[in-house]
Amino acid sequence: MTTTTPASPVGLHRVLEPRGVLPQAAWKLDASPELQPGEVRVRVQRLNLDAASFRQLIDKHGGDGDAVRAEVLEIISTRGKMHNPVTGSGGMLVGVVDALGPDSHHHELEVGDQITTLVSLTLTPLAITDGLQRWDGRSEQVPCEGHAILFDRTIVAKVPDDLPGPLAMAVMDVCGAPALTSRVVRRYVESGHAPTVAVIGGAGKSGSLSLAAARRAKAARTVGVVPVKREADLLERTGIADEIAIADARDPVALADAIRDALGVNADIVVVCVDVPGCEHGAILSCDDGGTIIFFSMATSFATAALGAEGLAADVTMLIGNGFTPGHADLAFELLRSDEGVRTLFTERLASEGHL
Repeated sequence: MTTTTPASPVGLHRVLEPRGVLPQAAWKLDASPELQPGEVRVRVQRLNLDAASFRQLIDKHGGDGDAVRAEVLEIISTRGKMHNPVTGSGGMLVGVVDALGPDSHHHELEVGDQITTLVSLTLTPLAITDGLQRWDGRSEQVPCEGHAILFDRTIVAKVPDDLPGPLAMAVMDVCGAPALTSRVVRRYVESGHAPTVAVIGGAGKSGSLSLAAARRAKAARTVGVVPVKREADLLERTGIADEIAIADARDPVALADAIRDALGVNADIVVVCVDVPGCEHGAILSCDDGGTIIFFSMATSFATAALGAEGLAADVTMLIGNGFTPGHADLAFELLRSDEGVRTLFTERLASEGHL
């Protein structure tokens, strides 16, 4: 590593361009394998691209997996991390602890532990050594070989022995969503009001876990919103939502009407878990006065959300799901183990993609 910057617990010493910013905001990181004090090197087994980034790449290349693979390799080699320059997002990884640097504060880790990172690839130094040759470019999960560097402040979770690696990765990729949903629902309940909850994208990974978390936190009723009948049938079969609505989340009026038809009222809490842009105004129209909207999608335009709420004179609280809530990994794993519907949905999705 060619740097004179002292090792930093948040990784400032790995920033190459521009100097002085945090790793997530950097254009380029130093992904060299030599360890500095406080660092951990991980032998990478699999990446999970976040949904917004993967969709953007697939759409850009018209479904051409070879072109998607080539662009992902180019991003990582150019930037020293997986940081999609269009969506600003990355994903996370599963790997095995390869070495602990001097003075590492990851005392819970030992060489050989299989872990998932609970922070974004946009701030994780990463190098790929196998050319992604085992990945066809057509799924979010990317089998690969390479290494990643973790910092003192990088949060991780050990992969449970009772769960396959791809399943654990799929859950950990979105574990912040159910945890924040649960927290918000519990605050309503503790104030004496069991809320109604609408989850837009309810048949997806983050959406299904958010529905299960809302029910566990004692929401009055939940509705899962999906775009097509096939996903509605999946939600109905797994029993994750109390009600199901079919609507295009990009059509504000149709979305709000579908949620009102399902619940009889606007929702107290609206959780946005879809990976396409243009869902902000529909979420606002669907939320009751004094309600809460949780935007848990990297496709969200937060300027559009703020200005849209102002233009609609909507008295709503809007939260950005930042991916970290204390205890989020444990809650997500517990939901996967205890909720048969969630487990079925996840395993069927991963099986259909060839990961299980």
